[in-house]
Amino acid sequence: MRAKSRVDVDQEDVELNLTPMLDVVFILLIFFIVTAVFVKESGIDVNKPVVEVQTQRNPSVLVAVSANDTVWIDNGEYNVANIRPVLEGLKNENPRLEIVLQGDATANIGTTLQVQKVIDGLAIPVYISTEQR
Repeated sequence: MRAKSRVDVDQEDVELNLTPMLDVVFILLIFFIVTAVFVKESGIDVNKPVVEVQTQRNPSVLVAVSANDTVWIDNGEYNVANIRPVLEGLKNENPRLEIVLQGDATANIGTTLQVQKVIDGLAIPVYISTEQR
């Protein structure tokens, strides 16, 4: 005759409840989507001036000055006199706005400086984009 075991084990199936883990995953996904910063492109490719050293930036908005002295912001073409309200709207959307200014190598330097002056007047940090040699 066999002795009865001291531990009485039930032969139930053990199931792992994954609902709390899925809730945490979805909450993390929502958090990362909400806090992501999306870069607004300028709308054109410019020939950048060449420099010896270049620092990589991760801007919120790219502003480009084309060879014909038009300003491109978020795929829209503007002249220098009309960019202030556009930049104010972008700053209202994102208070931590940073701008990288891209000036075409053949663009009028005066136009690029006027754009930089408008950006500085709005107290937005601005960096000049160049091509590394």
